[in-house]
Amino acid sequence: MLAAVAGQISFSVLGALGVSAGTTPHTLRGPMVNKVMALLLLRAGRVVETDTFVDELWEERPPRWALSTLRTHVYHLRRQLDEVLGAPSQRLLRTGRSGYLLDIDPEQLDATRFTRLLREGERLLAADRVDEAVAACGAGLALWRGRALATVRPGRVLAGHAQYLEELRVRAHQVRVEAEMRRGRHTHLVPELRDLVAAHPFNEWFHHSLIESLRESGRRGEALSAFEELRTMLRDELGLEPADGPAWSVLA
Repeated sequence: MLAAVAGQISFSVLGALGVSAGTTPHTLRGPMVNKVMALLLLRAGRVVETDTFVDELWEERPPRWALSTLRTHVYHLRRQLDEVLGAPSQRLLRTGRSGYLLDIDPEQLDATRFTRLLREGERLLAADRVDEAVAACGAGLALWRGRALATVRPGRVLAGHAQYLEELRVRAHQVRVEAEMRRGRHTHLVPELRDLVAAHPFNEWFHHSLIESLRESGRRGEALSAFEELRTMLRDELGLEPADGPAWSVLA
């Protein structure tokens, strides 16, 4: 019975941390409980060592009673999972000799589904199956509801996980944009690329793609302006010139 109920639960880290039973979302209570859950989710199927929890929860200054306090946080997490499941959660959140393990199907976590769709999109793009690549990456990006672990105040362990997920998100945008450009949808891409440039001002790839899309849309003056904005930003902020790429062709 528990396995059937647990299989209906999904977990979210691509935005606010959350648990959903069927179509009903649940928010976990307590900042430390959320941190514990985030670590368990991002290492689902593996034992998370108690030292890792202590490092994440207290960093350089763990209290003398850290292990006892950790057990209390796990206890409160279990009680909240019991509420979501409507059944005891011991087999879902297991205690090991050296730590704790969350025993879920990887597909129950949105980050796993997103990563699978990104890799599928990369494979399809490499095979020049651009329509399918757009669909795969679009489906993956649709899983995001904000920045990774938006409701968790990450310590150094979770911060690394969150940064990795954000980098994968950028990669998914790049794969989808490249596939759309191969389809010749340059005009369609311009507003999205302006948003991506604003969100990632030091990502030259997005700048180059915007400039190329403007040029291919017959908007050469705007392409030149975008190139000058890129060159000014890199020179003023980093003391650099734009890397070689399609952007330079607007000067020809």
